[in-house]
Amino acid sequence: MTSTTEPAVTEVGRARVRKEDERLITGRTRWTDNITLPGMVHVAVLRSPVAHARITGIDAGEAREMPGVLGVYTAEDLDPEGAVALPCAWPISPDMKHPRRPMLAQGTVNYAGEGVAVVVARSAAEAEDALAGIDVDYEDLPVVLDMEQALVPDAPLVHEDLGTNRNAVWTFDSAEAGSGGDVERAFTDSEVVLTRRFRQQRLVPGFMEPRSVVVDPTAPQLTMWSATQVPHIVKTMAAMTLGIPEHRIRVIAPDVGGGFGGKLAVIPEEMLALRLAQELGRPVKWTESRSETMVAAHHGRDQIQDLTISATRDGTLTGLKVELMADMGAYLSLVGPGVPILGAFMFNAIYKIPAYHFSCTNVFTNTTVTDAYRGAGRPEATFGIERMMDELAAELGMEPLQLREKNWIRNDEFPYTTVSTLTYDSGDYEAATEQAKHLFDYDGLRREQRERRERGDPVQLGIGISTFTEMCGLAPSRVLGSLDYGAGGWEHATIRMLPTGKVEVVTGVSPHGQGHETAWSQIVADQLGVGFDDVEILHGDTQSSPRGLDTYGSRSLAVGGIAVVKAAEKVVAKARTIAAHLMECSEDDLEFADGRFTVRGTDRSTRIQDLALAVFTAHDLPEGVEPSLDSEATFDPENFSFPHGTHLCAMEVDTETGRSTIRSYVCVDDVGAVVNPLIVEGQIHGGLAQGIAQALYEEAVFDEGGTLMSGTFADYLLPSAADLPSFTTDRTETPSTTNPLGVKGVGEAGTIASTPAVVNAIVDAVRHFGVDDVRMPCTPMRVFQAIHTGEQAAGGPGAEAGGGLGSIDAEHGGAQ
Repeated sequence: MTSTTEPAVTEVGRARVRKEDERLITGRTRWTDNITLPGMVHVAVLRSPVAHARITGIDAGEAREMPGVLGVYTAEDLDPEGAVALPCAWPISPDMKHPRRPMLAQGTVNYAGEGVAVVVARSAAEAEDALAGIDVDYEDLPVVLDMEQALVPDAPLVHEDLGTNRNAVWTFDSAEAGSGGDVERAFTDSEVVLTRRFRQQRLVPGFMEPRSVVVDPTAPQLTMWSATQVPHIVKTMAAMTLGIPEHRIRVIAPDVGGGFGGKLAVIPEEMLALRLAQELGRPVKWTESRSETMVAAHHGRDQIQDLTISATRDGTLTGLKVELMADMGAYLSLVGPGVPILGAFMFNAIYKIPAYHFSCTNVFTNTTVTDAYRGAGRPEATFGIERMMDELAAELGMEPLQLREKNWIRNDEFPYTTVSTLTYDSGDYEAATEQAKHLFDYDGLRREQRERRERGDPVQLGIGISTFTEMCGLAPSRVLGSLDYGAGGWEHATIRMLPTGKVEVVTGVSPHGQGHETAWSQIVADQLGVGFDDVEILHGDTQSSPRGLDTYGSRSLAVGGIAVVKAAEKVVAKARTIAAHLMECSEDDLEFADGRFTVRGTDRSTRIQDLALAVFTAHDLPEGVEPSLDSEATFDPENFSFPHGTHLCAMEVDTETGRSTIRSYVCVDDVGAVVNPLIVEGQIHGGLAQGIAQALYEEAVFDEGGTLMSGTFADYLLPSAADLPSFTTDRTETPSTTNPLGVKGVGEAGTIASTPAVVNAIVDAVRHFGVDDVRMPCTPMRVFQAIHTGEQAAGGPGAEAGGGLGSIDAEHGGAQ
């Protein structure tokens, strides 16, 4: 007899269209700003137009008389004792300077955009109009905007009471850690020592949905809706900051329109909304304008990188020294001080480097605060080392990929403990690179590049390489504790089996576009053998999901997803006991597959969904067994996860105009086992767009007085689909060995890898003109200037033309 049973098809690995998408793209969803409550009033924030000044007077008389206005409040009204301070959860050193950050400026404003007063009115328009009726007297103070200038003697101080603009210094040394040799000795003994300075410009997270907060104080439990990535963290920090008993606060993150780290912090406006709701006894709403996002939401990156690398003449790496300066802005945000520290463990990247030293100096300036932005420290590190590998290859006269291959960790060397003490569990850099080279036609493009140079083509071709890895899945609590991080790295999940056989999954991670509802449904469908559509995912509400550490650092799947797996295993274990009782057999005789318990060697079986009804009725359960299959689990990973990949970019550079155009872009990423290929592809594409945007378009620029000059999307350039090429993507797969799904994480990969690939391609295209760097964003003016400055230094044909380019660029705020 021929079996007609079709082989089981697993959900994990299927390219399912996301469950979330229908309601999101048809508008049948709820953003925070959509929420309207009875008696709700609206808040608008008056922001300082100056970067540093004493507040000598605030006259709100006119504003209070304007239509619809219910009140105007200053810091003295809401916090007269100066007791409220926004939290910083990452004190990276015992002597770190931590200035108090108030909800509203108290006595002094320290950056342009800092809140000075708030208006409460019956409508958002009336609140916004009334801001013009507030008159603030400012006594200007000197500003400091440049990190290096902030540390010179007698520099203006952002916070006079601290006596310094130095926030903290953090160092790592491989000789002291016992993970490698002394870097200075390595430099002395090496045949080649190369030093470069790179600038990571300041960026603004360009999330689709502006930040928004609604607070309802009319029940015994305060309820806050916030467009945040971190509802659980907001709840805990709100309790600590305002002294509200934590069990009296409920935080809900409804559908959130993007974050990229920009909605990671606990923000002043959340605390203001809570405080005003308490004061007024009625619901309040604050939703920022896009221009407020630009000046008041935290910024990202902003580092100066001084890097020194050493090698033997045959290209064997011997040492790496990294000296960073990182701009914190005027205050410390939630995890801002620790962002560069994450990069400390990634500058060694995929390479075997015998000696390593890292130091970072965090600095205060009169600018908007900085914090995590997609990748958080890892893109900065990858950019630094991948640029240095290209520079070293040029110095040695080696092919850049050959230099990388000579020094990377081989597939047969995993697990591998790096010079920065991390243990990479798995990887195959050879396979990813070979696949990328094939898709890219690497050898063919190199031939074309040589031909263009030989014939003096005005449009030159450059090839950029980025071979990267990242640490994600933040991560073992004990490791975070050793870094003085203010929270753990665990994640929680609950699975509820309903009497009708349907399944509710409660997850502690809080999505803002990643597709958790779909991916988690796929995981649970496989783990329990139930239908994909029989699974509902609940998230983002601290009442229904009381335990969790939220979403950032590509931790959702590698930590939160594994918590779901662990909870499912407990459900199956409970169900096994009840199935054995009902089928009058030993638990050891039961096999579980495809949602069904079967007595081994027989056709007697029962579905786990049928057991859910039996448990609900509780008519026949084993003695002492509770009538519930519901289970929960908390997963604390034993290690980070380490996705990797090879990204290759071909760039055409018009040497007569400086315009740079991506001709082709190929990436082969290894993110471990894949739950949903469609989601992975979307994450890669989005990440590529952001990384390429840093290389070519985006930069937050302040004038000499500290005013943000790129405060709108007319001035701050975000690429559209028309500005980006079609990407060629592929994957290799080396499963992680530290979690049962073998997953690694994908949310930041594209952003981390793409920026150095693009800049390396531009520099490669014009290196023969004497160019060894182009400061980001690589605008046509900066590329044009680099070409002619290089020619001038070499005494080439561009020497005369290059004479005036520096002054032209300086006038327009370009690279110096």
